[in-house]
Amino acid sequence: MQKPKHDGIPIITITDGNGSSVKRDYDLIVIGGGSGGLACAKEAADLGKRVAVMDYVAPSPKGNSWGLGGTCVNVGCIPKKLMHQASLLGEYLKQAKSFGWNVPDNPIISWNKLTDSVRDHVKSLNWGHRVKLREKHVDYHNLIGTLRDRNTVVTYTKTDRPEEKVFTADHIVIATGMRPRYPLESEVPGTLRHAITSDDIFWLRNPPGKTLCIGASYVALEFAGFLTGFGFETKVMVRSAPLGRFDQQMAGFVMNAMKEHGTEFLLQCVPTRMEDVEGRVKVTWNDAKEGKQNSDLFDTVIVAIGRNASTQNMGLEAVGVRMDDAGFIIGGHNNDHECSSVSNIYAIGDVLKDRPELTPVATKAGKLLARRIFNQSLEQMDYEMVPTTVFTPLEYSFVGLSEEAAIARYGADGIEVYHAFFKPLEYTVPGKKADNCYIKVITDHSPNGQIVGMHYTGPNAGEVMQGFAAALRCGLTKQILTSTVGIHPTCAEEVVKLHITKRSGIDPTVTGC
Repeated sequence: MQKPKHDGIPIITITDGNGSSVKRDYDLIVIGGGSGGLACAKEAADLGKRVAVMDYVAPSPKGNSWGLGGTCVNVGCIPKKLMHQASLLGEYLKQAKSFGWNVPDNPIISWNKLTDSVRDHVKSLNWGHRVKLREKHVDYHNLIGTLRDRNTVVTYTKTDRPEEKVFTADHIVIATGMRPRYPLESEVPGTLRHAITSDDIFWLRNPPGKTLCIGASYVALEFAGFLTGFGFETKVMVRSAPLGRFDQQMAGFVMNAMKEHGTEFLLQCVPTRMEDVEGRVKVTWNDAKEGKQNSDLFDTVIVAIGRNASTQNMGLEAVGVRMDDAGFIIGGHNNDHECSSVSNIYAIGDVLKDRPELTPVATKAGKLLARRIFNQSLEQMDYEMVPTTVFTPLEYSFVGLSEEAAIARYGADGIEVYHAFFKPLEYTVPGKKADNCYIKVITDHSPNGQIVGMHYTGPNAGEVMQGFAAALRCGLTKQILTSTVGIHPTCAEEVVKLHITKRSGIDPTVTGC
């Protein structure tokens, strides 16, 4: 017998706690079509559930929007890594002459060719996501989703005459992510008019030219890194210190390498005004270090000072979902990391309070959540020992605790830090400096030395760290690390060769091959 339908959608009949029949359109509605939301929707569909995804991208203040896939695919990880790779290739071309290649002295990048190629790949991913949803019979609605009650989602389009549609579901997942934050117009007049964000840089039709990146985040540093690599004069304006939430010794190596690469840092500086001067942006700022006000002209100004949770005007508070003052959903209810204060409403990814803002974290959390809701799984997302990489010109990757966090947890006398400065073999022939290539492994004082943190600055940092991250989750100790045979000649082998401690005061520079 065919199921009854509502607006062409098969109606699911369930029973409430009183034995009454309750009809729902879906088992699960996911609001947000980023990595986490899509992973959760597809996993639920694989478990035989009726699923819908509501996803709508509000245009940035500069008018840019994009397709299905969220920040990572469209304006985050994917285009950023491709730009980073393009920058590295330019550097490799310059080094190639040392290896005997006959290449031009000053290779020049075509900004339009690069951005067209990047956008073409992004659009292929957008299409791929839509195809996958269709293959798994997940309904995709390119609509804004808001909550009327704990089981009802009202959707509409952002038009002058919005068409409202109503859908119901037994479970709802909020996976709407975050969007870049601008400073208040009262604090920095002209910013909204003259500056762009990460939502816009990959869509620029003209080369960015002389660029100012405002912010101490990894986003600001990554953008500044590849723009410098492309040959654009680039400055980074930082209120305090770059990568403030990261291990500060490693952050120093990243900044030093960027300076050597050609990026200028304006430290302890805060913008106060932006204005148009003959088609360029005049930025005025207070320099706390020098105790004076400065200004300069730029072709492009990128603001990367943080991101806001995309939970505004969704009706979450009205249905009882608890959020903090910044709009992040508070999870951890009913002994479930992703469960909100309303038992059938969940949050995954960047909108979940105090969780790593990383694509693989959202993806893993989404899959595990679907299994708990629909397949009686008990496995929770483990937010500890999550590796990540900063794709600056000298890449930085780590897993586990920073040295500062390890000292706070165990005390300065409760940890041991093994470290080494090393020179990648590929740096030797072109004579590239390696002063900032560094490895640090932090252990506790247990008999075998439990590793609680691992940090690396050098080539291919993410590729180096991924395998060690798995090992740390398996309880890697310094004893096991030392007993491991390295792969020669690689940068990664320097990790297993670590034997000098900071406490010893011995020079940790690696010599020989």
